Amino acid sequence: MIDEPAPHEYRVLDSAPVYEGRVIRLLKDTVAMPGGGDSVREVVRHPGAVAVVALDDDGHVVLLRQYRHPVGEYLWELPAGLRDADGEPPLQTAQRELAEETRLAAERWSLLTTHYSSPGFCDEMVLIYLAEGLRDVDRPEGFTVEHEELDMTVERVPLADAVQRVFDGGIRNAAAVVGLLAAAQARATGPRLRPVDAG
Repeated sequence: MIDEPAPHEYRVLDSAPVYEGRVIRLLKDTVAMPGGGDSVREVVRHPGAVAVVALDDDGHVVLLRQYRHPVGEYLWELPAGLRDADGEPPLQTAQRELAEETRLAAERWSLLTTHYSSPGFCDEMVLIYLAEGLRDVDRPEGFTVEHEELDMTVERVPLADAVQRVFDGGIRNAAAVVGLLAAAQARATGPRLRPVDAG
């Protein structure tokens, strides 16, 4: 029997800050590579985010159309937001974002998926929740609609239509693509979903 080699330890030999912004930090990490060398990696540190597939009793999903400056376009997305409130559990962030952006709350919550948005350079992890049993609520006290959200459109569409928009190229936001396809599969096959506090 041949012994498999031990996995290489990718140690960070040096880490130099390049930029620190309101949301992200950019670092230059020097990392030990297999074979004895090292290489520099630019790494974006991100607080993470949540997104919500909000499904009503008629099987319609809530979508938002919002302008995104880095790509210079309006994108169809799920209700979502940064995990930038100190100490706020991710489920609570998802519930708050759903209320802020859509004036909705949900009776039932499940953790649908977790994914890294772009792990080649960024550590952002997105937790996507399935929210069912929707009801109307007021926006949270103290929340002010501003900036791009002043121009945001909220729409409910059948889940199957939203999934078709993914395949047509009309929905390209990564969390929306992942969340909608996962929700459609969950509806079709009833897989065991993780509890909401799993991460």
